[in-house]
Amino acid sequence: MDQAASNPWPRDEALSGSETAGDGTPDTDAPDSGRPGEGAGDARAADEMRAAPRFTLLIRAAKLVCAKGEFVCVIRDVSETGVSVRLFHRLPSGGPYELHMPGGEAYEMRDVWQRENEAGFEFTRPVDVARLINEAGMYPKRGIRLDLVFPITVKTLTQQCEGVVENVSQQGARFECDGLFAIDQSLRIEGADLTGTRKEVRAKVRWRRDRQYGVVFDDTFTLGDFARLAAQLQDPGLLHE
Repeated sequence: MDQAASNPWPRDEALSGSETAGDGTPDTDAPDSGRPGEGAGDARAADEMRAAPRFTLLIRAAKLVCAKGEFVCVIRDVSETGVSVRLFHRLPSGGPYELHMPGGEAYEMRDVWQRENEAGFEFTRPVDVARLINEAGMYPKRGIRLDLVFPITVKTLTQQCEGVVENVSQQGARFECDGLFAIDQSLRIEGADLTGTRKEVRAKVRWRRDRQYGVVFDDTFTLGDFARLAAQLQDPGLLHE
């Protein structure tokens, strides 16, 4: 899989799969949200975003949803009028956009500016920043789960069957197939786009319900690899310059 950048992590971020919420202190040194060449309407929106007090959320992963699908982003700062995020690839087209937090809250927004792998958005209505920050802090370890659907081949020592992944996270996935697997059974899951250059993922069955199975990966995805997987499956052009 093509890498969007050799180091996809935003500045000040540790190379870790965990997310840590900030303390909600207003960030008076937040970077400028404007971009060169923006139109009058975009400039006004950017000015309004800059005018509102900002609160830093450090390394907080969220889900960016648009017409192209569901993508991983990292929140950089947020105010009641807008938010800036860092992506692991270019911003997908196809607004309007929604920001989905791990706890389940969703915020409608429109894009204002884009600069390489960073983007700024304006909320369609003012948000309760304290609620957003507290929601982030209540679930510091809850991972992002994406509704990505793609075919796989599931193998064991004694059988092989075709299946379809229905959603996936950094730690595991849910898939459907006709095979019969036991709880805690080890599986090898293969898919052309599942891991890019690595074609096989090893996992263990954690639950089953009729033809559906939930598995945990032996080796979890880094946040960057997970984000690039989502882009590869939904809009591969985002990974190319």
